[in-house]
Amino acid sequence: MSLFRTKNLDDLLAQARAPGHGLKKVLGPLDLVLIGIGAIVGTGIFVLTGTGALTAGPALTVSFVIAALACAFAALCYAEFASSVPVAGSVYTYSYATLGELVAWIIGWDLMLEYGLAVSAVAVGWSGYFQSLLSGLGVSLPVALTAAPGAVPGAQTWFNLPAFAIVLALTGMLSLGMRESSRLNNVMVAVKIGVVLLFIVVGARHVRPENWQPFAPFGVNGVLSAAALVFFAFIGFDAVSSAAEEVKRPERDLPIGIIGSLAVCAALYVVVSLIMTGIVPYREFLGVDHPVSLALQRADETWFAGFVDLGAIVGMTTVILVMAYGQTRIIFAMSRDGLLPRRLSALHPRHGTPFLATWLVGGVFGLIAALVPLSVLAELINIGTLAAFCLIAVAVLVLRKTRPDLPRAFRCPGVPVVPLLAIALCVTLMTFLQPTTWIAFGVWVALGLVVYFGYARRRSLLGGGGRGASGR
Repeated sequence: MSLFRTKNLDDLLAQARAPGHGLKKVLGPLDLVLIGIGAIVGTGIFVLTGTGALTAGPALTVSFVIAALACAFAALCYAEFASSVPVAGSVYTYSYATLGELVAWIIGWDLMLEYGLAVSAVAVGWSGYFQSLLSGLGVSLPVALTAAPGAVPGAQTWFNLPAFAIVLALTGMLSLGMRESSRLNNVMVAVKIGVVLLFIVVGARHVRPENWQPFAPFGVNGVLSAAALVFFAFIGFDAVSSAAEEVKRPERDLPIGIIGSLAVCAALYVVVSLIMTGIVPYREFLGVDHPVSLALQRADETWFAGFVDLGAIVGMTTVILVMAYGQTRIIFAMSRDGLLPRRLSALHPRHGTPFLATWLVGGVFGLIAALVPLSVLAELINIGTLAAFCLIAVAVLVLRKTRPDLPRAFRCPGVPVVPLLAIALCVTLMTFLQPTTWIAFGVWVALGLVVYFGYARRRSLLGGGGRGASGR
């Protein structure tokens, strides 16, 4: 039963507040909403809308609604936990306090993959838009430094230099502190939301309703398959909960940040996909990696299309920033519990950030972005997130039974119905993912179990391990 030992919630909160252990509290509700939007609005709206349209047709709007509902139910569960247990680590920490150490390890291991690959995948997409912008200015990089090996058929590419560079640049920003990072994020979020609103205003004038016929050419199966695909577009709101320990008033501000950012982004996705498929017939998005700007080009709004490309670059920058942030906080929490080497939770004496963990994430996933093609990176992200959302819903149900006395500044409404709906929708979407994704996910989980039984279980502070082994 030691595999399912749980952390005492009171001890968990005390640990976070202990001098030299807790992170600086510098974030307010607006910061959290913008962090969520910064993580969500990026590759999903600027790239995946075209791919989703090929799968669902104009009914892509329904796919976005289904994916948003799955996220909304999970978001309500996140909000209850985050406001009650404002500690770094997101669903990893919540699982440790309710479902036990083994489950917490698996989900933490899962989240490391999800956030890390999201950083790498979005960096590769950022690189493509950035190189397109450079070419418009008459500047081009050596072909060998434009993409990962084998990523471009017929070209000798060796290293994606722009992808590597943007990850390292944002890593440097994160290592200086969350206050500085949140300021940069807030400015970039304002820019990209302005670009999305510009597309809505300009594009709405060119919608042709006949392009919405037939509305669902591939039926219910197409709509659900697209929902499983575009679910990636909503990944990021859970990163808000990773900031719990750095929030000034977590009991009030975290629910606002989580639910507010998801609501804003869901509305933007539905409107943008509706306008986009109303301008360009869905079949014409085949092979297009810039569907939003293509729609404006087809509408003879080329000048505005350039702004959309710039917004895509800014949008992806914020996604990389927030996902890298979430990754470092997961590692910080796991290290502080003894499941990873203790050096990874050491705070910089001046900046108050997990300095080594931040640069480790930047270096490793920057290299992955530079050396691995995007098609390989994207496979595991959705399934990892859906699994995490299922677990947070289970954790809410468990904690309602085991700790009914726990102060809850925000209570998930409709328990047990809402958590059960979150589980049902997430599992349904998981069944529409490719078999190869399931196989790869199983391999990653198996590797995690090897690490847990070979290292983490013996070092766990909860189990009495790691004493006198700090830093090893």
